[in-house]
Amino acid sequence: MNTFMGYGRPNGDIGIRNHLLIIPTVICSNQVCSRIMQLVPGTVAIPHQHGCSQIGADKERTFEVLAGTGKNPNVGGVIVISLGCEVVDPYALADEIRKTGKPVEVIDIQSVGGSVKAIQQGTEIAKRMMGELECQPKVPIPLSKLKVAVKCGGSDATSGLASNPALGAAADSLIATGGTVVIGETTEIIGAEHVLAQRCATPDTAEMLYHIVSRFEREVERMGTDMRGGNPSPGNIQGGLSTIEEKSLGCISKCGKAPIKGVIEYAEQIPEGGLYFMDSPGNDIECVSGMAAGGVHIVCFTTGRGTPTGAAVVPVIKITGNKRMFERMEDNMDVDVSAMLDGTISLETAGERIWREIVEVADGKWTKSETLGHQEFSINRIGPSL
Repeated sequence: MNTFMGYGRPNGDIGIRNHLLIIPTVICSNQVCSRIMQLVPGTVAIPHQHGCSQIGADKERTFEVLAGTGKNPNVGGVIVISLGCEVVDPYALADEIRKTGKPVEVIDIQSVGGSVKAIQQGTEIAKRMMGELECQPKVPIPLSKLKVAVKCGGSDATSGLASNPALGAAADSLIATGGTVVIGETTEIIGAEHVLAQRCATPDTAEMLYHIVSRFEREVERMGTDMRGGNPSPGNIQGGLSTIEEKSLGCISKCGKAPIKGVIEYAEQIPEGGLYFMDSPGNDIECVSGMAAGGVHIVCFTTGRGTPTGAAVVPVIKITGNKRMFERMEDNMDVDVSAMLDGTISLETAGERIWREIVEVADGKWTKSETLGHQEFSINRIGPSL
């Protein structure tokens, strides 16, 4: 099987979902967005705490993540909900998303006369746009068009021993078809950055990898603290991970063995073909939201301790090597590769199991997080609010 059924976009992108996304430009318009989502089934809202009292890099980051999420190929149309006095320009945001060719509408709460009128207008627009999206046909898409993010969270000893290496094998399978893989979590390669640097395709890429690690370490020093207590987390330690180096060595195995073609900034658009590293935090939701803003179609998320979180516009496949946790949290887990640990299945077989799941999800199968309605979203910030 070399293709799946997906959605063609006007700019040549492809989507595996066809969401109508409702974007608040500022925290003040969150409730209006959430109410429209409740009234129009099938829509997705992304409430967040930003968009006001931000300047410089933080203001730019909020704009870039909101725009990138709207431009994600799994989104078929967008409604931008503005308060009317925030720092994020709703019309500039809409124009940036429109560059993809998808339909975008803007509602200004202050201009239309308050929350009730904005909800009424937004609901009418959302129903019309949803009707148009539901008429869009699926078309055959080559697997080489897929962009998949690899992520881990709530890790334990089984993550580095089973689920991460198995995911790495699946990542290699996607790259072999011409597809794209992105790994992130700068905080969780510390102590193993030299291993990844040796895999960088060029000296400049290796230098950039060292640069983002050094930049993060300087920021931690500026705060007058260190990594201990935050990474490994208390849960990681209870799960058998004693040091950041031990965690990092297990963490990096989830991206397979391909050379790293480039290092990109948080929420930056991800190039096509091969393996890339995105500078991003270890925080699960912030990291996944940045990857979605960068254009991934799917996130493959390994966990040994167990976590239910999903994402707003991309399916999240949960993978574990912890049998007891899988049985305890089966409602949240998609793939169990724990049989690797007793030798019942090989690394290659476990990787193939994950690869098949990726293909099926691309072809329309819902993940557990989608079924449960997990649509978490969060923007990584840089500095203080004013």
